[in-house]
Amino acid sequence: MQSNVMWTEKYRPQKISELINQKETIGSLNSMLKNQLELPHLLFSGSAGVGKTTISLCICKEILGEYWKNYTLELNASDERGINMVRERVKKFSRFAGLDTKIPFKIIILDEADEMTSDAQTALRRIIEDTAKFCRFILIANNLSKIIEPIQSRCVVFKFTKVSEKDILLHLKQIGKNEKIKMDEKGLGAISAYADGDLRHAINILQASASTGNVTVDSVKSVIGLTKTNDVQNILKMAIDGKISESREKMIELIKVYGMSESDFLKYINQAIFNLKNDNIAEMSEITAKYDYRILAGANPEIQLSALLAELTKFSKK
Repeated sequence: MQSNVMWTEKYRPQKISELINQKETIGSLNSMLKNQLELPHLLFSGSAGVGKTTISLCICKEILGEYWKNYTLELNASDERGINMVRERVKKFSRFAGLDTKIPFKIIILDEADEMTSDAQTALRRIIEDTAKFCRFILIANNLSKIIEPIQSRCVVFKFTKVSEKDILLHLKQIGKNEKIKMDEKGLGAISAYADGDLRHAINILQASASTGNVTVDSVKSVIGLTKTNDVQNILKMAIDGKISESREKMIELIKVYGMSESDFLKYINQAIFNLKNDNIAEMSEITAKYDYRILAGANPEIQLSALLAELTKFSKK
């Protein structure tokens, strides 16, 4: 348990059959892999932590065997979103000659492909067409709608579902047993519920909780900041009472001092809104969704959350 190795990597499946959940996707891919030369380009979509990158790597290992590292290019498109990445890195790798006779083709994995610009995706489409004889692409996206239609039409699309709480719980129990950590059922249940179908996040929480000594409800809450959910409720009440400066100060303290993420803050404030006995719940929830979208689109989180609290003050009872 004292190892510095990330458990998400230590327990990452090495074969397609080891993947948690996604039975339909696994079955379809296994059928396709029976004739590797005819494997199409693939597009995996779905929320974070459900196995999209893992299954991509498993495919590479199954097809390319011991040579998979030499003939696989893995890129995170959100780090290099523009057309230069496509022209310089993808194009160079996909056109590079000298395939080993034992290798049917090279594989390029583009993670977070939905973060690529439209120009970059258009350039990528041409490369996909031109290199089909000796290269396969595996595109990974959280938001399928942000992938241009010409690329979608050139791939077989697989939509990954969230991992169930039951499957997450069973997997956490097995890891805990292997690592010989002290844990209780309620603590593991709290992780499974909070992870919301993200197995990777659940494993990270388990490892962080285990480092405190015991995996209990209290240790899990401490790790993921659930002990601060009451503070979020108080921030909401301050905003509705018209105390904008106080609510903003508390919000910044939660995020900068206690490390609560902006997404968690929005999630908890949305929960707090629905716990209110207020006639304006629907409108308040719509306001929260608006600022969530703005942050996801790249706007400054602190400014947007401050604006959210300011807008909520209009529900103050005067």
